[in-house]
Amino acid sequence: MKILLVDDEQHSRQAMLWFLKHQSHEVTECTSGEEALRKCAAENYPLILSDIQMPGMSGLELAAAIKKFPNSWQTDIVFFTGYADLNSAVTALRAGIYDYLEKPVNPEELSSVIERVAEHQALLRENKTLTERFNDEVNAATEETRRELIHMKQIVAESIIGSVGIFSESMREIVQKAEKLHQDRAIPVLVEGETGTGKEVIAKLIHYGKHFNPLSTVPFVDINCAALAPTLFESELFGYEAGSFTGGMAKGAKGKFDIACGGTLFLDEISQIPLDLQGKLLRVLQEKEFYRIGGLKKIKTNVRVICATNVPLEKCVAEGTFRKDLYFRLKVAHLVIPPLRERTTAILPLATLFLQKAAQQKKKKFTAIAPQTAKIMEEYDWPGNVRELQNFIDYAVFAYNDLELKTEHLAGLFEERRQPDLATPESRVLELPFPKTGYSLKQYTKEIILKVLAAHNDNQTAAAKYLGISRRAMSYRLEEIRKQQ
Repeated sequence: MKILLVDDEQHSRQAMLWFLKHQSHEVTECTSGEEALRKCAAENYPLILSDIQMPGMSGLELAAAIKKFPNSWQTDIVFFTGYADLNSAVTALRAGIYDYLEKPVNPEELSSVIERVAEHQALLRENKTLTERFNDEVNAATEETRRELIHMKQIVAESIIGSVGIFSESMREIVQKAEKLHQDRAIPVLVEGETGTGKEVIAKLIHYGKHFNPLSTVPFVDINCAALAPTLFESELFGYEAGSFTGGMAKGAKGKFDIACGGTLFLDEISQIPLDLQGKLLRVLQEKEFYRIGGLKKIKTNVRVICATNVPLEKCVAEGTFRKDLYFRLKVAHLVIPPLRERTTAILPLATLFLQKAAQQKKKKFTAIAPQTAKIMEEYDWPGNVRELQNFIDYAVFAYNDLELKTEHLAGLFEERRQPDLATPESRVLELPFPKTGYSLKQYTKEIILKVLAAHNDNQTAAAKYLGISRRAMSYRLEEIRKQQ
């Protein structure tokens, strides 16, 4: 080991010098603390053996000066001292000195200390190497994760804006309004349109804006109101405190308003929110604060709310299933997305866009749509709107591989995607018996509902759409009918 020996007493120094060199160590001797400090500044010594009491700079002062060097971690200091200096040695240990030996120094103890120092120095260097390597690995992984995150967000941005072309004047106006709304988060937005028209795409455009920033951490939180049981709505939106109800998490849970703080909360199918919860939602929108279930503390919220519905809320207000005051609070900004059948000029450009993208993803040859196929597609009313069009193209590209999308690629596809309908003109005529003794409106309503449901093969969603009521209202009426039977 490379050792610096510091002692002003020649006798003692020479004795230890002889022993250390006999053990094949490389030893540099100094007679004062000042000289030792100069040598330590010039090069590193894994071990410094020093007396505590010396004229001029003492051992404690030398150690304190060495500890200020940048590479002091590479050096262990061992003091040798007389009994009278034992307290000083203990003080030195508390200050970070590795060990001390009592004079006269025992050769076996000195050898043992040197072995421990050698192990300690090896561990220090190994730990340093592992730490640096670990930090390099962490930095590399962090940078890779950052690049992946940027890449993923760019994909999101492209899926929001780039992959959905704007091919009609009506949609161009809606997109321009969405870009303006992006600049003011204080304005609630209501987006209305049939299923599949792209309401969520517009909501994300309002949130992210036209010039998407991939490093943005502002949250976009969505919730499908039609997919939640009425009993779960409040806890899902506002969260709950610990012990609020049986089966909840022991620590409580945050709601969507918490999670979306500083960003956007997108409430899809807003018409399905239970009537008793609509008042609480209205209060949150007005007061910008709420209570968690079981909580006593008001929580401030800074969330932009965007709502979407495929049922006109004005109709729900007229039916008494949606609060009028909440409707006008949500309708500060109102966007109505027209169905695809009302913007037929967009059908082929959208279909071509979807076709080329799907062909690239699935490594197929499709590049264009044949004229006869285009005519059929333009004449179809697309009840599922843009989503149905994209699904149709995706399936055709999956099932076939050609340069053009031809009529033979359409076989059976439209029929599979049509909504259940009344089969014949005769079945469209509702014929009910009208007895002379009287006929209650409740019975009349019941028979209409059951006949329409049977005509749609017991598909409640299709029957509800045919009758112009919500899926929830349909379920409620059927439940009432079952109770009467």
